[in-house]
Amino acid sequence: MAVVLALEGIAYALAPEAMRRGLVVLIQASEQRLRIGGLVAALVGVSVAWLLNGL
Repeated sequence: MAVVLALEGIAYALAPEAMRRGLVVLIQASEQRLRIGGLVAALVGVSVAWLLNGL
């Protein structure tokens, strides 16, 4: 969780306008698209954590 917060903070600090545009895109996205994106992100995150745990 700390890594996610740090990366998000860096993104907002370095490119606030790009982050704002990204939020507008998220607001306009359909519920189904958000659910699929969230599921993919969760699967990738769990997979990366699992792989790193094995190192």
